[in-house]
Amino acid sequence: MAKTINTSRQIVIVANNIRSAHNVGSLFRTAEGLAINKLILTGYTPYPISKNDLRLPHIAKKIDNQIQKTALNAQHSLSWSYSQDINLILNKYRLLGYTIYSLEQAPHSIAINNLKPTEKSLIILGNEINGIEKEILLQSDHIIEIPMLGEKESFNVVQAAAMALFYLRYC
Repeated sequence: MAKTINTSRQIVIVANNIRSAHNVGSLFRTAEGLAINKLILTGYTPYPISKNDLRLPHIAKKIDNQIQKTALNAQHSLSWSYSQDINLILNKYRLLGYTIYSLEQAPHSIAINNLKPTEKSLIILGNEINGIEKEILLQSDHIIEIPMLGEKESFNVVQAAAMALFYLRYC
């Protein structure tokens, strides 16, 4: 018998300093497919055109088009926002009772399969090359990672996020 999906869990993603608009679009599509409650883009992460957008119109449109290539309109059906300052976001969600997870390889990280997900989870994703900054890791309740079995050192940020989000949603 199939396991019941736990849609009562509140799951928020914070994507900080992601470089690729294509990764952002793919993240929108993944998050929408797993019924994630909100995607928050922070730092220099590209973001779709928004109401009261302060970017030059041609730049906003170019980035929006790049995101659209992989989001396939998921950006229109998923709750999302943009904030320059990740610290404001983390403080807000901590006060709302969220457990803050950073998805990162680190000396004290725990394998995701050893994690018991909480009812309110915020998961931080970091830059494709440099990962999550140390100052942000220090603000996390837990650092989690996807165990690597092959020879490569890491997964693409969106593939790792998909695995972690699936685990948070279903386990």
